[in-house]
Amino acid sequence: MLQVNHISYSYSKNKTVLKNFNFTLKKGEHLCVMGESGCGKSTLLKAIYGLLDLPKGTIFWNDEQILGPEFNLVPGFEKFKYVAQDFDLMPYISVSENIKKFLSRFYPEESEERTQELLEVIEMKPFENVMVKNLSGGQKQRVAIARALAKEPELLLLDEPFGQIDNFKKNALRRKLFGYLKEKKIACIVATHDKNDALSFANYLIIIKKNKILVNNNPKEIYKNPKEKYVAALFDDVNELKVDDKKQLLYPHQIKIIDEEDAKFSATVINAYFKGSFWLIEVFFEQTSIFIHHHVAIRKGETIHFKFIK
Repeated sequence: MLQVNHISYSYSKNKTVLKNFNFTLKKGEHLCVMGESGCGKSTLLKAIYGLLDLPKGTIFWNDEQILGPEFNLVPGFEKFKYVAQDFDLMPYISVSENIKKFLSRFYPEESEERTQELLEVIEMKPFENVMVKNLSGGQKQRVAIARALAKEPELLLLDEPFGQIDNFKKNALRRKLFGYLKEKKIACIVATHDKNDALSFANYLIIIKKNKILVNNNPKEIYKNPKEKYVAALFDDVNELKVDDKKQLLYPHQIKIIDEEDAKFSATVINAYFKGSFWLIEVFFEQTSIFIHHHVAIRKGETIHFKFIK
């Protein structure tokens, strides 16, 4: 079990990045960390991996305390692997050689088998003999993940792991990678801006605001009952409205356009944005813009009628 006990960290006297972070994570569980840029996501991963000397608080993996560079000649906790956004690969050797670099040379057959297994996980089998310097940013990102998994860590730390990967590859890779980690009972912490990393795969979601943990809960509960607009906006466009004299946060799919005779509310269309499987209709309502999902476009200037379906 990972135990993060009331840790704080500052890069300077005037810039505290982590303020009293406190949480646990069990073996095989997945945690997603979200928040705006600069909120402390990457710093948290570095602290957990052992790249920082913490002035306050402690971090333990089971009974072992994770200490920073002041206590280790080579920083980084040996039972963890950390995939940063810069990848740090060896550019002048092949994809498979980058992975094998972390496997035993004394057991070449096992190393080859393990390499092939990981090439399948990251969907890079056709590129196994390609020199890394000739890969795209997204391909390098996948190789960095496979290399981190080579020795099967007990906890994998991923910083924006799919940030450079094309959308048509991202969804399949995400399913395959997180499925593999669950199967092997490898704990995982992902720092991300992408709601899909949290909603589909994480056991827990931490949202950071102003360098503090704002909420720590099941992703489904956080999505359905956002604590404030900042939280809801991490998942989708969000409307902040007064409904029955109460301020409510509503996603666009929670407002439905209906016939006039059944409607309590009306508004004027400002714009319509094509989103593929639906249209996002922007309307002017009670002196502000709100957004509604609809199955067809509606012309600017038209009056629409709607109800709330939360």
